[in-house]
Amino acid sequence: MTAPPQDVPARETAAPPSIRREALYFAVRNTKLVIGAAIVLAFLALGLAGPLLTAAEPNAYVGLPMQPPSGEYWFGTTTFGQDVFAQFVYGLRTTFLVGVLGGGVAAVVGMLVGFVAGYRGGLVDEILNMLTNIVLVLPALAVLLIINAYLGIRSVGAQALFIGLTSWPWAARAIRAQTFSLRTRDFVDLARLSGANTWKIITREIAPNMSSYLFMTFILLFGGSILIASSLDFIGLGPTEGVSLGLMLQNASQWSAMQLGLWWWFIPPGAGITAVVGALYVANVGLDEVFNPKLRET
Repeated sequence: MTAPPQDVPARETAAPPSIRREALYFAVRNTKLVIGAAIVLAFLALGLAGPLLTAAEPNAYVGLPMQPPSGEYWFGTTTFGQDVFAQFVYGLRTTFLVGVLGGGVAAVVGMLVGFVAGYRGGLVDEILNMLTNIVLVLPALAVLLIINAYLGIRSVGAQALFIGLTSWPWAARAIRAQTFSLRTRDFVDLARLSGANTWKIITREIAPNMSSYLFMTFILLFGGSILIASSLDFIGLGPTEGVSLGLMLQNASQWSAMQLGLWWWFIPPGAGITAVVGALYVANVGLDEVFNPKLRET
């Protein structure tokens, strides 16, 4: 996973309305950002409103098995007669939930470690950097296997927490590097001389000057969490209850959907994961162009 570009210029004061209006002006005219955001919002809306379009429960047996898409079953049925469209819309909900929770946890941990290490430096920086390196080389899959074998934790919340606690190191390193460059600025020195403590300097002086950078970091963590969760679901390490796009792919593979020609079972979840994650990364590129004047198209 790649961190956002590290040459995002910092502003020494809070963004005035004119700068915010300028960013909004370029945002609505950036094709990558508009298309990426539209795709993500469309899938999010489908996940939220989709259950209103179908009365079927995702795992209920509603009709004949292996039926192709039709007016009654928009995405066809599985080998057990389950409505694939119902599974898809409920799976979108779970996929977005894991992405938000996992990405949110990773972003919070990465920001805390990155800000403190970058601002304090010295021994604190060395200890936090050592912790970051340990988590970075931690065999996440092996740890999850042990957790599943001995603790039996197989819920969406536990999966999102695990993803968040194992995917923050690169974000911490990127934020640490940005904080190193900001802690020597004049506005930080003035805040330090005025008696402000470390927490106030970080939250009121440094973090606001990195707001666009932090937002792009969260988007990357969001998309990365969706990919990791889908991979874990596909190999059978996902939640034991409910449904997600990754679990749909796992069930389709387990019950030979491809061999049986049931393309409507595995193509929608695969296309959904690809579209959402791809749109997030495209939107992130667009945001980079909006926030960095050097990359704007004239």
